[in-house]
Amino acid sequence: MSKAIPEFDTDPFSRASVRNARAVDDRLRELAPVVRLPRENITMLARFEHVAAGLRDWKSFSSTSRPWHDPKSVRPELLLTDDPPKHTRVRAVVANALSPQALTPMAEAFRRDARSIVNGVVARGGQAIDAVADITQPFVYKVLPDLIGLPQQGREHMYAFGNMVWATMGPMNELFHEAMENTTEVIAWASQCCNRENLAPGSLGLAMYEAADRGEVTPQEANLLVGILLSAAADTTVLTLANTIRAFCEFPDQYQLVRSDPTLVRAAFEESLRWDSPSRMAGRIAMKDIEIDSYLIPAGERCGLMFAAANRDPRRWEAPDRFDVRRSNRDNLGFGYGVHACVGRVLALLEADALLGALAGSVQRFESAGEPEPWMTTIGHGPIRLPVRCL
Repeated sequence: MSKAIPEFDTDPFSRASVRNARAVDDRLRELAPVVRLPRENITMLARFEHVAAGLRDWKSFSSTSRPWHDPKSVRPELLLTDDPPKHTRVRAVVANALSPQALTPMAEAFRRDARSIVNGVVARGGQAIDAVADITQPFVYKVLPDLIGLPQQGREHMYAFGNMVWATMGPMNELFHEAMENTTEVIAWASQCCNRENLAPGSLGLAMYEAADRGEVTPQEANLLVGILLSAAADTTVLTLANTIRAFCEFPDQYQLVRSDPTLVRAAFEESLRWDSPSRMAGRIAMKDIEIDSYLIPAGERCGLMFAAANRDPRRWEAPDRFDVRRSNRDNLGFGYGVHACVGRVLALLEADALLGALAGSVQRFESAGEPEPWMTTIGHGPIRLPVRCL
């Protein structure tokens, strides 16, 4: 006999919930292994054991139809919304372009851009700054479009474009409609900048079209892949780097460990992914009846696998609210699991090496200069403003 799935009494995607996402998501996780959202008519899994298993099992939890799937949205419909075999074929093209062999030559350019930004911050002599607007966004919004080969003109639209794409991953609520306001110029830029004729020779973006020339993907898929690289690889890294700086403010002992041992830079970035993940959930659809702890999820049910709550599950992580750069993050869900694990992991870690390494070499300590302001989008999560002092 299946147990009745309990309903969550809060809309986790409201403005108030987004402002308090950690507490809301953690409360949902502790309610039950399987939880219903009556307002959205979807089923949520938030405990580490079940989220990790769901991410691994694409045959049971498919990406082909997500909770708020809209093929007419501005989000590029590829990779994240496909399962094997199509996913396998297309992913191979991106994975090859984002391999260590392909990206390592970019490391010095990343370090150069990071040093320039950090030197400018240090020159301000401990003034209160916004770690997002003054550090993480300028860095990622420079190195990523350079890597993709985008024209300089129009890059000011990157934040608005990312906000639109992330909004399409959640429900069409008030925050969704706000993200879609006054976006005519943004959509026009996004539709043009990813075209072959606008990409620089030798760039990552052009490599997608060269794969199409070889017959590995279609020209249309190549265009979508450039859009995916632009949308998926930007704000997750901006937020994770910002959360790392926030953690350095809250856990100064951990920052001093990183300063004393630069090999811990990547560990700090990965711990930030676990400590406060930049994506709250991934959407799936149940392809068959699935039973979890006597709760039955019927075939066809729309589901949410909650990364952030699972990454703070005390059943898996000791003292999960503590930021600990020496923690083993082998099972961290921040980069995902299985066939849909983040294909840009190498790129993100190279960016972290450059920016966090430059900060650790030049900033003795970080101090909070005010309360962080959360990014007001339903699925993406992290500070859009982070007042700090770099001392």
